[in-house]
Amino acid sequence: MKVSRIFPMILSGMMAFGMMGGVMAASAVPAYEEVAAKMENVNGTVFPIGAYNTAYAPYFTGHTFLASITKEGVPISNVTFIDEAHTFWHKHHGTCQILVAESGHGYYQIWGEEPHRLEPGTTVTIPEGVKHWHGAAPGSMFQHLSIMEPKQSSTEWLEPVDEADFQKLAGH
Repeated sequence: MKVSRIFPMILSGMMAFGMMGGVMAASAVPAYEEVAAKMENVNGTVFPIGAYNTAYAPYFTGHTFLASITKEGVPISNVTFIDEAHTFWHKHHGTCQILVAESGHGYYQIWGEEPHRLEPGTTVTIPEGVKHWHGAAPGSMFQHLSIMEPKQSSTEWLEPVDEADFQKLAGH
C-alpha cells in the first residue's frame, strides 16, 4: 500500500519537543501530508505511518510517527523517523528487539561497536539488555518495523546519541 492510500491524520499546528545537539528546542510537528510526501521520495511505505509519537518523543531526536501493525500476539510497530530523527541510547529488558528496515536509510549501533547501515530489507536482532540506538541516517527519512515480545518487557532510556558522532555518518 502506498502512502497516498493511507488515511491522513491532521497533525499540523501541533508542537513537540526534540533533543537537538543536547539542547531542548521546540519545532513544529510535520503535517501528515508532508510526511507522506517525503516518504514517497524514499520509495513510499508499505505500512501506515500512524500518529505522532508523543509518548516516546522525550527519547528521540527529531520527530517520529508510530503505527501498531498487530492487534494481538507479538507486538509489531511501524516507526517513521523524520529527517534524521533517531532514538537515544537504550536497553530492552525481558525481550530482544528485531528491526526490519522498510524504506529510506538508517543506522543502528550497539554500544562499543561501529554503526551499521540499515537499508530496506535489512533485518537485525538486538539482544536483550544490550545498549543501542537506531533511526534515520543524517539527511534521510527512514522506516522500520520494531518487533518485541510482550512478556513483561521494559525499555530503559539512557543518554542522547552524541550529535557530532551521529553527523559523522553523513555520506557513508
